Amino acid sequence: MRAITVYTLAQCSTCRAAVTWLAARGVRFVEKPIRETPPTVAELRMMLAGQPGGLRRLFNSSGLEYRALGLAQKLPLMSEGEALRLLAGNGSLVKRPFVLGPGVALVGFNPDLWERACLRL
Repeated sequence: MRAITVYTLAQCSTCRAAVTWLAARGVRFVEKPIRETPPTVAELRMMLAGQPGGLRRLFNSSGLEYRALGLAQKLPLMSEGEALRLLAGNGSLVKRPFVLGPGVALVGFNPDLWERACLRL
């Protein structure tokens, strides 16, 4: 089983629950702090390809920075490249937990979806 990469925020209770869930199931993972080392544009493109719902799905739309930047209004006007560069430059804007691995692209924590994805590992 190859390791997956899990981007988390230390004070995020959902991220802590996700990491605990992975560890309890013996899933190998590498944890990265999302603010200090946000996903790259290439990783964001992989996530986008694996997610229904488009670009908005990758944004932490309930976050303070999202609201402060007025992204609800600006995002529909941005190109995909602009939006991905914005996310890659500011991990606080990325919805978390953010998980990538062989055949796995998950954003947010939904145990049912995660169970199905982890069966492929």
